[in-house]
Amino acid sequence: MPPAGVPANVSVDVAALIGAARDGNARAVARLVSMVEDASPRLREVMAALAPVTGKAYVIGITGAPGVGKSTSTSALVGALRAAGRRVGVLAVDPSSPFSGGALLGDRVRMQDHALDRGVYIRSMASRGHLGGLAWSTPQAIRVLDAAGCDVVLVETVGVGQSEVEIASAADTTLVLLAPGMGDAIQAAKAGILEIGDVYVVNKADRDGAHQVVRELRNMLALAERVGGDWKPPIVSTVAVRGEGLDDLVKAIDAHRAWLESDGRLADRRRKRAADEIAAIALTELRERFGDLAHDQRLETLAARVVAGETDPYAAADELVAGVTD
Repeated sequence: MPPAGVPANVSVDVAALIGAARDGNARAVARLVSMVEDASPRLREVMAALAPVTGKAYVIGITGAPGVGKSTSTSALVGALRAAGRRVGVLAVDPSSPFSGGALLGDRVRMQDHALDRGVYIRSMASRGHLGGLAWSTPQAIRVLDAAGCDVVLVETVGVGQSEVEIASAADTTLVLLAPGMGDAIQAAKAGILEIGDVYVVNKADRDGAHQVVRELRNMLALAERVGGDWKPPIVSTVAVRGEGLDDLVKAIDAHRAWLESDGRLADRRRKRAADEIAAIALTELRERFGDLAHDQRLETLAARVVAGETDPYAAADELVAGVTD
């Protein structure tokens, strides 16, 4: 039987794996994340066992165009959070290899400073063609790191431009990075990032043009219509490669968290995130069921009736959906 507090439909070995992950066993955490990425047949067991022990980690999304220094900033932010005594998990979502389907960039290559720190868990995840800058399995992977005892989970997006806005629905606080020479604030507005950022970071602030980026960004934010109450996104200047400005960045993140927690906004944001995750899982299952119907006789019959003018495509689709969901 599974240990006390673990759902009865969870097998002993899955419960043991989760127990090891909660004790800080990095290999157990890696196995669980791999099960998530590979959509293991035992994923439902894993999620059922994790449910009672999640909801404590604070999720920070990090996005921005390629070249602004997301990886360097993520590594520097890990150091600042560790200095504050927080356990940190990092999910770095990378483009997929066209050959293996795996992540093109290695986590240890980019964040070697933290590779031996037992208070840090770093994992590269392949986007596997999923748009939005994230991997489809990101929400479940966040839940694994949450259950493993991470106080903060950093999610670094692929960095592909206008599709990056998905991170805003997956994070408690979203950091948007810009840098001199990477395009002006008008380009940022076109990419939609002025609507999603909770904190804006102008990295490489020691370069020429940094003050201009800050000024343009401030003007654009003043003009932008935002949903989110009275929070005014701060602009923090950093030189991540030298660790400059990181204390100010942590303070800005903590201020946003305090604002979210002050009147229930954090709980509302997390409920919305859970609703999106449930809907995505349900839609995936429906697509799989419809995939099974691709050569089903019912679909062939309905198609023939549409061609013959006996029914219309909408009515046929309603009939097909009813047959699948009954």
